[in-house]
Amino acid sequence: MAKAKAKEITMTKINPEDLKPGMTVRVYQKIKELNSKGEEKERVQYYEGIIIAKKHGQEAGGTITVRKVSDGIGVEKIFPLKLPTITKIEIKKQAKVKRAKLYFLRNYNKKLKEVSIA
Repeated sequence: MAKAKAKEITMTKINPEDLKPGMTVRVYQKIKELNSKGEEKERVQYYEGIIIAKKHGQEAGGTITVRKVSDGIGVEKIFPLKLPTITKIEIKKQAKVKRAKLYFLRNYNKKLKEVSIA
């Protein structure tokens, strides 16, 4: 079975309609840090999880809420879609869902069924 390539969306051409609840995404974000000498250093860090909510569609304030479980603790992060520090968003998987907001995943222990990405 051949592995499907992840669909890549660059932020310059992002279409918020491509992101849907139930998708497992990897969001790459630029982080600025200070090293021991006090110099500012920039690196790219990714956050991978499932989209549980998408709000405000194509508006300037449109956001996605991404949830992951780290060391047995659920962590959610809200990303504004127009954030300049986001370099790219990779779509890894698509789960079959029947709702627009997946807040029930906070208390849900079973896995969602996967759908192939075209």
